[in-house]
Amino acid sequence: MALEGSSDEEELRRLRDTDDKERHIRAGLHPLQQRFVFWYTRRTPGVRSHISYEDSMKKIAEFSTVEGFWSCYCHLSRPSNCPNPTDFHLFKEGIRPLWEDTANRNGGKWIVRFKKIVSGRFWEDLVLAMIGDQLDYSDSVCGAVLSIRFGEDILSVWNRNASDNQAVMALRDSIKRHLHLPTSYVMEYKPHDASLRDNSSFRNAWLRG
Repeated sequence: MALEGSSDEEELRRLRDTDDKERHIRAGLHPLQQRFVFWYTRRTPGVRSHISYEDSMKKIAEFSTVEGFWSCYCHLSRPSNCPNPTDFHLFKEGIRPLWEDTANRNGGKWIVRFKKIVSGRFWEDLVLAMIGDQLDYSDSVCGAVLSIRFGEDILSVWNRNASDNQAVMALRDSIKRHLHLPTSYVMEYKPHDASLRDNSSFRNAWLRG
């Protein structure tokens, strides 16, 4: 029977994760607090396609241990070697990297823009902070995206509730702290419903900090 306030699917996932953690520990592995999935999106610039954004996403790998993460991460292409435009997504299992997903639709994202020469280092720092459960209000974090573009690369961290100002601002401060962001970097926040209205991931962000 599902716990009060949670779905049957969430309860089954929780029980499975508990069994997995016990099995991993017995095997000498180091389980993470969450199971994660890496996704990859690559679309040809300037070419219109009937394929939806969701259909263009490819699941690369999923993992739930430190060892599983490094086995996967070490085989991923470095951002500097990827063509434009490319997106890497790291999300908790069960959450698709889409604005419309149930876990995302009431949320938003913090956005940071980087020069291409440094984006790989900041992306790795963010990934390690996420899988290590180090970000404040980590339960509200859905995932992170590295968007490789022509003139810059963009990191975004997605959270569940854009109206929870305390969680939104605490997440901003936590990102700054874990990435050791210089004061010259500006962070912007954009709710996903605004992205759905203007069909843009990064334009017209309404909060800067």
